[in-house]
Amino acid sequence: MSKGREAAAGGGAAAVLLRYLREQNRPYSAQDAFGNLQREHGLGKAAVVKALEQLAQQGRVREKVYGKQKIYFADQEQLPAASDAELRGLDGEIAARSGQLQALQQSCRHMEAELKDLNSSMTTPDIAKEIEALRKDCASYTEKLERIKTATNHVTPEEKEKVCREQQLYRREWRRRKRMATELLDAILEGYPKSKKQFFEEVGIETDEDHGVELPAAT
Repeated sequence: MSKGREAAAGGGAAAVLLRYLREQNRPYSAQDAFGNLQREHGLGKAAVVKALEQLAQQGRVREKVYGKQKIYFADQEQLPAASDAELRGLDGEIAARSGQLQALQQSCRHMEAELKDLNSSMTTPDIAKEIEALRKDCASYTEKLERIKTATNHVTPEEKEKVCREQQLYRREWRRRKRMATELLDAILEGYPKSKKQFFEEVGIETDEDHGVELPAAT
């Protein structure tokens, strides 16, 4: 490409970018401007960067540096001042857009809550599996109940009460006899020269603990 055609292409890119920044009236990086205009105008990345730098050097746009990135935006002093009517119109548009934004945010919150409920709910296949499992459980319990009803070895309330009374009686007697034996052995061990374990081995005493036996809990 000749220098004349390069200059013409560069001037075209600068014009497109200047018009775009003034129309949008918001800051853009070179990458953003390239992405927004490349498809419509076929501008290359290098051409966009070069044109923006030239516009900034000429004072036709403003440039701000944030770290390693440069931001370009239209020079506000070069833009026509808005009339009072235009400002009032803009204020009205801002108020309307704010109302729309609030309505959309409220709608989003409702949809997010609904989505959360749906995600925490069981799916139709899961519900079908749960119902099938419950039906099987019901059938199993029904069969078990029928076997119990038809059994001939039921324990009457009177028989149950008798067994409970006997269990309490035997439990009290067990505790009483164990306490008596413990007191007697302790008295003997007071004068015994050896250890308790040696005494039990010599006499042949076996305890409940030796056989893993525990006193039943009270009913």
